Amino acid sequence: MKLGVLGGTFDPPHVGHVRLAEVALEHLQLDKLLFVPAGEPWRKAGQPISAAEHRLEMTWLAVDSLPRLDVSSLELDRPGPSYTVDTLGELLALYGPETELFFVLGEDALLDLPNWKEPHRIVALAQLAVALRSPGRELDVTELEKAIPGISRRLIVLPMTFVDVSATAIREWARNGVSLNGLVPSAVETYIKEHALYRRQA
Repeated sequence: MKLGVLGGTFDPPHVGHVRLAEVALEHLQLDKLLFVPAGEPWRKAGQPISAAEHRLEMTWLAVDSLPRLDVSSLELDRPGPSYTVDTLGELLALYGPETELFFVLGEDALLDLPNWKEPHRIVALAQLAVALRSPGRELDVTELEKAIPGISRRLIVLPMTFVDVSATAIREWARNGVSLNGLVPSAVETYIKEHALYRRQA
């Protein structure tokens, strides 16, 4: 089985996340891709994030009815900080050692990988499918290769057209009552409105 893994806070999940997942499914010929909302994202310690139940529900709404896309609450169910290396290990234990894992991430996350917990083991557990910041960009892995020898042999660049949208900007627009049409799946926009997420407190 070829299994993709796309992690993040998903606060909220947006059209860029969905597009990235769809490109990964097609390009890597995956059997399934899991969205994995982070429980306690240690790289964002101290930053306010929405409650886990909201982020999980929005992620389900974002992928609902889309073939071969699924959601795992594995990190939300696990106490303590969310570490990718632990998640990948648990997924291999769950799906079986014959499973081929593909960890899908953006260029900025890839360049930050040496600062993550056990980056060498992450690379051993999964191939890295990376979306670059802009189309046609050349990925320079010289420094990465020095920090994590062998990583270049585990990298796959996805043919991803850049989607200029960020969760930070979406939260700010929602906070100010701006329409999110076209930025998040319609069901996610409805959920944000119904639960008054990101709105300024009176």
